[in-house]
Amino acid sequence: MQDSLKTRGVLRLPQVVALYTGAVLGSGILILPGLAAELAGPASLVAWGLMALLVVPMALTMGLLSAKYPDAGGVSSFVSKAFNPQIGSLIGWFFLLSVVVGAPVLALTGAGYICAAAGLGDTFRLLIALAILSAGILLNYTGMKITGQVQVAVVLTIIIVIIVTVMGSISSIEPSNFTPFMPSGWESIGHASALLFWCFIGWEAISHISGEFENPQRDAIRGTLIASLIISLLYFLTAFVVVGTHSYGPSLSDVSLVHIIRTSFGPAGAVVAGIAALFICIAPALAYIGAASRLACSLATSGFAPRQMARKSKKFHTPLGGLLFLAGCFFILLFVFSTRIVSISTLIQIPSGTFILTYIGGCAAGIVLLKGSRWGVLFSVISLILTSAVFLFVGWAVLYPLAIMLIWSIFIVITGRHRGIFTFHAS
Repeated sequence: MQDSLKTRGVLRLPQVVALYTGAVLGSGILILPGLAAELAGPASLVAWGLMALLVVPMALTMGLLSAKYPDAGGVSSFVSKAFNPQIGSLIGWFFLLSVVVGAPVLALTGAGYICAAAGLGDTFRLLIALAILSAGILLNYTGMKITGQVQVAVVLTIIIVIIVTVMGSISSIEPSNFTPFMPSGWESIGHASALLFWCFIGWEAISHISGEFENPQRDAIRGTLIASLIISLLYFLTAFVVVGTHSYGPSLSDVSLVHIIRTSFGPAGAVVAGIAALFICIAPALAYIGAASRLACSLATSGFAPRQMARKSKKFHTPLGGLLFLAGCFFILLFVFSTRIVSISTLIQIPSGTFILTYIGGCAAGIVLLKGSRWGVLFSVISLILTSAVFLFVGWAVLYPLAIMLIWSIFIVITGRHRGIFTFHAS
């Protein structure tokens, strides 16, 4: 992939940390602490600890690649350099079409929580989701500097709300809630760990924005490590409070954090819970829209997407074509959701296979491109094994990447770009 967005590095370390944190710390924190506790009881804390450790190689693989090859093509560019442009473009389309579905899901989730808190109906949920996505499009249109500053404010708000909630819940924690520690056996820890994998993806998104870091060689690694620590602490503290207050079980597990916030803040808790959920969903939406729009521009510049997607804003030098493509897709997804043909639970599952395949491609590229670094190769191998194992459990969602591969194959054959597809090289 070519980096067609020749922009000046404007993102400093605080913005980099906020973008990484916002991309990874998504709506999973609203739901998964309770679901994991229901699955494994207090032993779910072991699963959180294991995933916090296992995710470090995955995060550092993306961080090391971003530091060495800062490019708007992100993982797509890494795979192109390691193997060939055709395979790189396929990985790029996997990620791009993951965001096409994933960003509206985030917006609908955040809008759903604030509507539940305020007693609003489905029409308001759609309007709020549309407002979230529109804000993401407009902020990324004006440039990553403003987007990064907004992301810092959003992430700080999330951190403050979670810490205040945890502190306010300490008095309600009962030691008896930690026994029996492992009610469902050791196997439950493994099942909970697989479930929690989704709380720790998002590192691949910022690789597309690394070209706009002020110092990518330094800040990609620092930003990854600092964000990993922040995210792991917030997840573990939330899970600890959920278990300690026994805020899980039938009809409670999928709203455990919101339940704790309502309890901690009293009568105003419902509003605080809605606002917290909204911010938690806005943060990754901003990061993913920024990443996907830049990738769309990169794919178009390289000839693997319609050339209209390569169009850039003359005023802000931002990927206008990519943003317009995303805006159109988001509108269609929201319209489909409004017809009730597809539920939010189904939409959540659709991009799971393509997200994992993006990671598999990036990790495989890391083994080739980071061969001068013993740790880099080790991280890449561990991450490749982990993500490949998780891919075995995507179920029916494998149909989405298969459909993308079919359309992609037809495209490269029609355009004659299939020549050399089996020639692998590292440049």
